[in-house]
Amino acid sequence: MQGFIVRMLVTAVGLWLASLIVRPMHFSSFWVLIGAALLLGIVNAVIRPLILLLTLPITILTLGLFLLIVNAAMLGLVAAILPGFTLGGFFPAVFGSIIVGVTSWLASWFIGSRGRIEIMYTKGPKRRD
Repeated sequence: MQGFIVRMLVTAVGLWLASLIVRPMHFSSFWVLIGAALLLGIVNAVIRPLILLLTLPITILTLGLFLLIVNAAMLGLVAAILPGFTLGGFFPAVFGSIIVGVTSWLASWFIGSRGRIEIMYTKGPKRRD
């Protein structure tokens, strides 16, 4: 449960950053932002795998670039479902999904598979005196 909440908060930060950078993307309140992060997590867990499976041939043909369209569609679906979350069209959805994806990717460096912040220590080479 803790991991889910941490990942939802990371998604909320990504959506907030995207709304600052991509102007046609807007949240009417903080709670709409949290709701959008929760709904985006649910959409990405339930609907996105089915869409990825159905669009696998075109994804392979475009060498994975079609995934940008799929991610933008998931963000657009959340904007269509959730009142108070406005998205100004296709290209803002693409740019917003890129920002959310990069934010999540950077945060995954610090958050392990259990959703906890992990610090990794590495030992350097042994010194010979």
